[in-house]
Amino acid sequence: MSSAPFDPNLTDPSSVREAFDSKNFIAALPDAPGVYRMLDGAGGVLYVGKAKNLKKRVSSYFQKTGHSPRIALMLQQVATMEVTATRSETEALILENTLIKKLAPKYNILFRDDKSYPYICLTGSEFPRLAYHRGPFEKKSRYFGPFPSGLAVRESIQLIQKTFLLRTCEEAVFAHRSRPCLMHQIKRCKAPCVGLISATNYAADVKLAELFLKGRHAEVIDDLGSRMAAAAAELCFEEAAALRDQIKALQTVLHRQYVSSTRDTDVDIIGAVVERGELCVNLAMVRGGLHMGDRAFFPKAMGDCAPPDAADGLSAFLAQHYAEQTPPPRILLGTFPLDDIPEGINAGPARNEMERAWLEMALGNAKLALSSRRQAKTRSSNRLAALQEALQLAELPNRIECFDISHTMGEGTVASCVVCVDGAMKKSDYRRFNITGIVPGDDYAAMRQALARRYEKVAAGDTVAPDLVLIDGGKGQHGVARDVFAELGLDHLVSVGVAKGEDRKPGLETLFVHGRSEPLQLAMDNPGFHLIQEIRDEAHRFAIVGHRARRAKARSRSTLEDVAGVGPTRRRSLLAQFGGLEGVKAATIEDLCRVDGISRRLAEEIHKQLH
Repeated sequence: MSSAPFDPNLTDPSSVREAFDSKNFIAALPDAPGVYRMLDGAGGVLYVGKAKNLKKRVSSYFQKTGHSPRIALMLQQVATMEVTATRSETEALILENTLIKKLAPKYNILFRDDKSYPYICLTGSEFPRLAYHRGPFEKKSRYFGPFPSGLAVRESIQLIQKTFLLRTCEEAVFAHRSRPCLMHQIKRCKAPCVGLISATNYAADVKLAELFLKGRHAEVIDDLGSRMAAAAAELCFEEAAALRDQIKALQTVLHRQYVSSTRDTDVDIIGAVVERGELCVNLAMVRGGLHMGDRAFFPKAMGDCAPPDAADGLSAFLAQHYAEQTPPPRILLGTFPLDDIPEGINAGPARNEMERAWLEMALGNAKLALSSRRQAKTRSSNRLAALQEALQLAELPNRIECFDISHTMGEGTVASCVVCVDGAMKKSDYRRFNITGIVPGDDYAAMRQALARRYEKVAAGDTVAPDLVLIDGGKGQHGVARDVFAELGLDHLVSVGVAKGEDRKPGLETLFVHGRSEPLQLAMDNPGFHLIQEIRDEAHRFAIVGHRARRAKARSRSTLEDVAGVGPTRRRSLLAQFGGLEGVKAATIEDLCRVDGISRRLAEEIHKQLH
């Protein structure tokens, strides 16, 4: 966020009241919760805030001095205000978040919408499955989390799988196993699918895993210790040794924690740091007394205004993050007290040495995240500058789009378009195009169709034009691109064809640059060339993933979906019952009749269609 010039002589509230009659406005405000909006002279929204008491909160802006430069600069521009009273502070919080996302006021600190956190799931089946989960919850399953990152979830699942040997396979696979899989052979599962462990004994392992996930580690280790002693007393030394290894694995993980608590507690630790005008809020999670890692958040740039301070960042983060996330029993804040903490959040400063260590880690990691972000921006700027120089472009190619085609012998042709903005890939702008109506295997026609579909919108003014277009292909495909641009009146677009080198070796690519008569080869250590390779490889990956999905869908659809009377519900039942299309094909008519909703007549029709 860039900083606008600030005049300290204008911080006196009297200078603000000349532009806005705050006294009469405040007098008419109710002593009730609600949301207020500050508007400039053109009617643009400068700031949206919530208040437990509208009169007190709004008056604090105009009757107090010593505001931060950012707030003082905002108050200079206020021409009028609007308020909406609500029935409760909770309603005000919801309305505030809605308006901030909708209106994007320049003085609000808006964090990116990324509230989907990963969880560990234990399904509600007879032999519960251990799984990674994102998204809505199912009633029968149990969920543990949230975790700050997918890596933390996968590490926890790996530990639990190794220690308690719970299954991780899909239900359809589990229901149709006839012999133990590889996970049993490498001692990661007790193979309940083929009856190598009873439901009672498996449930005992699940219970221990639940206790561990809830942070009750001492109970788990004590239980395993008792079982180990009992097995040794009964001379079952192999079982006792396995239990000993379980205890050792758990203790190793617990001892490996750099910062841990002797109490089974859930805490969020939030530290905010502002350096060189940039804000980073770092959220660390402690679950069951174990530090699960952290996650850095950066606000979206909301226009040119003075940078926020740490307290501003923490207040905004608390309101936005916990609007949809259930807060833990305790939240530690690096800056305290704050003017406005949402209702229902138990937040405060560190109270002991352990909590101070947690906060110190959170603040240190926020600084590291800011440093890494600055380094990444510098690297991106250097690569863009090198590319501009190499291609002799008039301006930096801040937005680059790259196209690639993928198919198998002409089947399931998919074109990809990936986007790089300011030197970083912007996945939200990626697009795929399913190519139809061409001769199978005609890459030129496929490229023409993809480019026409993408740049028709640019020609119509419905979307932004790129600064540079990369075409994964040689001179011929680049020529197709130039023809499309000419037909659409976009001949001014800069484009480059990226042809693979000899034996398709990386670093030997040839560039066909529009406006140059001779192809260009850049040095392998050129930073701009590295950027082209990275974008081209991402386009290739994205195209292949889309092609494989389209091909798999076509191959799994061709027979079963064409059977009259077999809709989505019956099709899902059949595939789940038999573990996929091959299982359905191998089933007899009598087997098919056992599936809910499948009559004998329909079973005969399915069998006939598949054979």
